[in-house]
Amino acid sequence: MSNGARHVLGVVAGLLLTPLIAAGLWYGAGELRLTTAQEAQISWPAVGVLVAAGIVLAFLAGSRLSPVASLLGGLSFVTLGLLPLLEMMGMQLLLPPQFLLPNPLQVGYVTIGYTGLQLVLGVVLLMVSFFPSRWRSIAEPPVYSPAYSEGPSPYLPPPSGAEDATRPMYRE
Repeated sequence: MSNGARHVLGVVAGLLLTPLIAAGLWYGAGELRLTTAQEAQISWPAVGVLVAAGIVLAFLAGSRLSPVASLLGGLSFVTLGLLPLLEMMGMQLLLPPQFLLPNPLQVGYVTIGYTGLQLVLGVVLLMVSFFPSRWRSIAEPPVYSPAYSEGPSPYLPPPSGAEDATRPMYRE
């Protein structure tokens, strides 16, 4: 795969997977918090959604696809993670209104946003994308010229019958 195709797939993955991860984290955390507060039980579907979001997040962070994917995800999560912190510092209301998101998503966003977890995930994704080895393409095997042959070496003696394999050097 060429570098251009790898980075295009990285952009597509970053744009598609980042909202899925955010929605999974928000829904899982919100549903878990609401169910635990109301019924004093653990919501196993919410735990499953959190695990699935964690798996997709790990794919985004550790994929050999392209670092552009984790870069886009990291920028998104850092931006969404800074909004609640800026609001707590006295800025205007930057969070979306209460009626914009369904209740579990809104509760999950507020929970993850005000604890700073969303900011931490964004910084992790940004740092993962800065490793130089992720920007290099996979090395292709070297191509030898037609003059190369796997014949006997001119520097070694010609093979002759049973040789003493324990000797480190050829001796006459």
